[in-house]
Amino acid sequence: MNVGGLQKLTLLDFPGKVACTVFTVGCNLRCPFCHNASLVTHPQDAGYITDDELFSFLKKRVGILDGICVSGGEPTLQKDLPEFLEKLKSLGYAVKLDTNGTSPKILSSLISDSLVDYVALDIKNSPEKYALTCGNVDLFDKIRESVSLLLSGKVDYEFRTTIVKGHHETSDFESIGRFIKGAKRYYLQAFVDSGDLIAKDSEGVPHEKMLEMLKAVKPFVSYAELRGI
Repeated sequence: MNVGGLQKLTLLDFPGKVACTVFTVGCNLRCPFCHNASLVTHPQDAGYITDDELFSFLKKRVGILDGICVSGGEPTLQKDLPEFLEKLKSLGYAVKLDTNGTSPKILSSLISDSLVDYVALDIKNSPEKYALTCGNVDLFDKIRESVSLLLSGKVDYEFRTTIVKGHHETSDFESIGRFIKGAKRYYLQAFVDSGDLIAKDSEGVPHEKMLEMLKAVKPFVSYAELRGI
């Protein structure tokens, strides 16, 4: 696994779990507001963590941590992801996967093989603006397939959208709501400048605007909430 970062403790990223987060290197999208830009645009400069180092840490945390979040970048680009998740499960950890949804066949396989317990899929924007929001990368047909897979209820999941000024308008959220209609959970996330962005001028929107966006999606998703406010 090409692991470029490790957050040793998080109480927020895996619902109901005390967890750590592993960040994989590389992504097939180029969202301007990506908050892990160095893992995406300069993977050769990532401070790689070896499997030996990572699993030495994880073995010491058995009984202290409940789960592992596997994030990125985009984890499903890693060829040895299934084997990696098997090793995590063998240690007794619950696994949460963060994904952009562009690898539906891999996602389906991971779910069928019980290698993930929770999936968080980023909905970048309304279907009409998806490619533009992803840096003019058009993989929406694959994302639609992944969304349908999660809506089928074969694994616990959430959808989420990070809201960025200039990319998201209130009208987009009625379209997103129709796209993910009936979803179990959907979060509208406040943008936070990590200091490691692809587009340095990215910024969030006011709280009042986020409430308008939330109202637009509520008729389609019963559990839709703001996050990071």
